[in-house]
Amino acid sequence: MMQKNEIEKLFQDMKNKNSMSRRDALKFMGISPVAAMALSSAGATQAKASSSDVEAHIVVVGGGAGGLMATVRLRSAASNAKITLIAPNEVHLYQPGQVFMAAGLYTEADIQRDNKDFVPDDVTWVKDEVATFDPDNNKVITKGNKEIKYDYLVVATGLDYDYEGIEGMSADLVGQHGISSVYLNDPVAGTAKGGVATAQWFKDVRAAAEKATPEAPINVICTQPDTPIKCGGAPQKILYLSDDYLRGNGPVGGADVSKNAKFNFCKKGKTLFGVPSYNKTLVEEITPMYGNITDKFDHVLRKIDAAAKVATFEHTYTTQGEYDEDLEEYDMVKHTEMIDMSYDFIHVVPPMKPAAAVAASKLGWQKGSGKGWLECDKETLQHRRYKNVFGIGDILGIPKGKTGGSARHHGPILTENLIAVMNGKKPKSKFDGYTVCPLKTQYGEIMLAEFDYKGVAPSFPILDPSRPRWMWWAFDLYILKFMYWNLMMRGLM
Repeated sequence: MMQKNEIEKLFQDMKNKNSMSRRDALKFMGISPVAAMALSSAGATQAKASSSDVEAHIVVVGGGAGGLMATVRLRSAASNAKITLIAPNEVHLYQPGQVFMAAGLYTEADIQRDNKDFVPDDVTWVKDEVATFDPDNNKVITKGNKEIKYDYLVVATGLDYDYEGIEGMSADLVGQHGISSVYLNDPVAGTAKGGVATAQWFKDVRAAAEKATPEAPINVICTQPDTPIKCGGAPQKILYLSDDYLRGNGPVGGADVSKNAKFNFCKKGKTLFGVPSYNKTLVEEITPMYGNITDKFDHVLRKIDAAAKVATFEHTYTTQGEYDEDLEEYDMVKHTEMIDMSYDFIHVVPPMKPAAAVAASKLGWQKGSGKGWLECDKETLQHRRYKNVFGIGDILGIPKGKTGGSARHHGPILTENLIAVMNGKKPKSKFDGYTVCPLKTQYGEIMLAEFDYKGVAPSFPILDPSRPRWMWWAFDLYILKFMYWNLMMRGLM
């Protein structure tokens, strides 16, 4: 294994050249611990490769990363099973690449592939969507009114973007009136409108800043909703990269015009990141580094007037009330107010909700804060009430895991446990909550935030995981997409 100083020297050499050659890339891929860490293939409970020759019908619903990874792994593990994939999309999107699209470093074509390249030949592919889940009768009904029965079911539907959950907002407004949203895509058509629109948004923000002054700066707002979201770090990635773009650090360069812009980051909660060590870096180093970012905590976007360019936020806060002599403490009084904020540009992260068909079925949690999300055990990924049902990816109603890196870890756990149930055994493999967020703090640096149910979970602990590094930027930009297409999506990692 290469030592820390050897690894850092390799990446410093590449950084000095400001590029990565094919030879450099091959060297990079040869550093197996690094590749393992960034791909989330170390540091979590790994499932052993088990198999079953039981004849059964396995239905996988969803053709995103989770659904395809589950399909490929199950096809290999269940030799005599009939496997049916229900997914409408002909094109597969490498969704993490939309942030690099926004940053001007990928094109839409860079993150698109034909889904047929990942579906095994002996898998029946029904190009439709599930309208109704009927777990009491072990069947699903598609929108095309096709009834499909199963012995085992894997739910990989992902989640839905709820732009309309913000009054006055709709997906159609993305790309207009200074509004963008990097998340927006059409999984059926295989298009990444959010990445395309946000790349133009970066350019428009810079063009406006070039005409502004420090005395009359442009106002930019970046938002984060109060719901579970796919890739919780993405709102901040757009915040930091768009601001850094004004400093001339994007692919087009240019003068530093960041003093001509003010950024407000509005979100639920009182921290930038839920893990203290990562939050400390963001609060004490990254935000001050920019100097023009104001973090507005407990500000949630509720309404937008696109024509007037006014965003309305629900702000919650507490004040000290009267002193309670019996309890020997002050009452804390909660307040809510609606605040209008004018903007020139706004990046909207929509509220997100479980896929509608799951939320409307008996498969979702029936009550509580997780209502509608798939009711699975947080470790085995097996449904808590329907033991022949498993889940993978964003639809899971568990505390962590709405990232591609998490789905990568779900895959072997789900496969091992479903095979165990097919073989008449209890599921024993456990998902530890592993989640990874390659948080882009500026062009050329990423803080690779890895954590699980217990806290910080670095796969490569000789390097402080709370430090942004160029090496992780290089891996994410140059290597990870290649490994996603050729290894992860083929069940090889």
